Amino acid sequence: MAPEQASDLFETHRPRLVRLGYRMLGGRAAAEDIVQDAWLRWSNTDQSAVNNVGAFLTRIVTRLCLDELKSARARRELYVGSWLPEPIIEPEEPGIDTDELTMTLMLALERLSPLERAAFLLHDVFGQPLEEIATTLGRDAPAVRQLASRARKHVQQARPRFPVAREDGDRIAQAFFSAAHSGDVTALRALLADDVVLHSDGGGKVFAFLRPIIGLEHVLRMYGGLYRKLGPDWTQFIRPAWIDGLPGYVSRERGAILQTTAFAIENGKITAIYMIRNPDKLTHIGG
Repeated sequence: MAPEQASDLFETHRPRLVRLGYRMLGGRAAAEDIVQDAWLRWSNTDQSAVNNVGAFLTRIVTRLCLDELKSARARRELYVGSWLPEPIIEPEEPGIDTDELTMTLMLALERLSPLERAAFLLHDVFGQPLEEIATTLGRDAPAVRQLASRARKHVQQARPRFPVAREDGDRIAQAFFSAAHSGDVTALRALLADDVVLHSDGGGKVFAFLRPIIGLEHVLRMYGGLYRKLGPDWTQFIRPAWIDGLPGYVSRERGAILQTTAFAIENGKITAIYMIRNPDKLTHIGG
């Protein structure tokens, strides 16, 4: 195969490979690095001997991700504060198609073993046959079926029972920003569930809460305190956004700190708030 043909063929698979890498690792930059490594391996392969290019490239990326997860988990043990996956904004992000794996479900994947995560993603999200996955993971098909089944149970527990409609999500996200921006604690109370949890990821680079804030009164106290400390116009709304399948927005805090905020919503109430402030995770987001 001519080098130009090999390159063109790889590029047809790149979006799916980046998407797989992101879902495995939780970061776009890490996914792109993995896919670039896969390209180098592909370019040094006897391509004429590859019968199923998609399966072959998927196998390379999956195995590279499994290797990366070993070191990534060690790094996350040293991560400052809460860790959230790098935000992917739809539909503006080229190369990563949307699917049903929201921010909430991505966090559920974090609780799986690397092999469970790979088996679930390859089978349930990417639709690969068990036999191909078994070859990729170096396990037999029954073992892969068991891995995927265990992972599926964990993910189903985190899956929202009543997904929010897009227009409702946009409305609630906008109402939340307006209430937080103006210090309207009464309006915030009407939007939040009693058991709401706020997660913020600053990675030790900018201010963020080291632990989740749990419960309605604690979250209200936090937003009320921010308004009293920083005053009106303490944050600027940049644009609405759907972030990893959840409604939200991009904003910029006084002092030029960029932030994405996403909401898990059930029965018209916000049950979880995911704030990503780590600048290393926001370099691809304009604003």
